[in-house]
Order: sequence, then structure tokens, then C-alpha cells
Amino acid sequence: MKLHLTQAAGSHLITGYGDGWVEINHQRHEHSLIVLPGSLLLPWPVEDFDQLQPTHFQALLALKPELILLGTGSRHRFLHPSIGRDLVVAGISMECMTTEAACRTYNILMAESRQVAAALII
Repeated sequence: MKLHLTQAAGSHLITGYGDGWVEINHQRHEHSLIVLPGSLLLPWPVEDFDQLQPTHFQALLALKPELILLGTGSRHRFLHPSIGRDLVVAGISMECMTTEAACRTYNILMAESRQVAAALII
């Protein structure tokens, strides 16, 4: 699916997504990644939801987003509380949703100038 959103200069937008890929500013990526309005962390070394560990979110702790959208792949799954404990302690909220829903939600929140991060499992 292609997404249409007014370009925000200097920001990373999700411009499309599909089975096994996501586009950031019209550049296709076929591996998991983390996107924030001002940062793109490539690659994110997560191939499957079941392998997530607290260490996979350490880079986000330093960037201090107000909210992380975890794109869990094609199926909506919930993260075990122990994996996100460090984020909770730091005051960072996390919402789990399918990767497609995370892509759409990220663009909406980013357009509202929110400090949002999308950690997308592809």
C-alpha cells in the first residue's frame, strides 16, 4: 500500500508498506528497522517477534521518544512486561500493533509533531 502525506522537510515518513517491506521517504527496506521523525536506525536486528529482548530497545532509551509503536509483523501480539520494563521506568509508553497499523499510526503522530518511534518487524 502506498501512503500519501504532505512531506515534512527533514522528517522520516513512511511512504508505503507491504508484505515483507516498508518504504521510508520512498526508499524500500526489506528488513526490520526503527524510524523516528529525525532518525532512522538500520537494520534493527529483529527478525521475529519471539526473539525480542530488552536489549533490542536500548537505542531507543537514549533517543527518549514519548511513545514507541511496536509493529509486531502481520499478527497483533503483546510484549511481555519484562521486555519493556526499562522503557516504563524511563517514562516511555509502548503500543503493540501489526506492522501495517504501526506504519499508519506513526505517520499520523509524526504529522502532529509528536516524538514517536516506530520499531517495525518486517
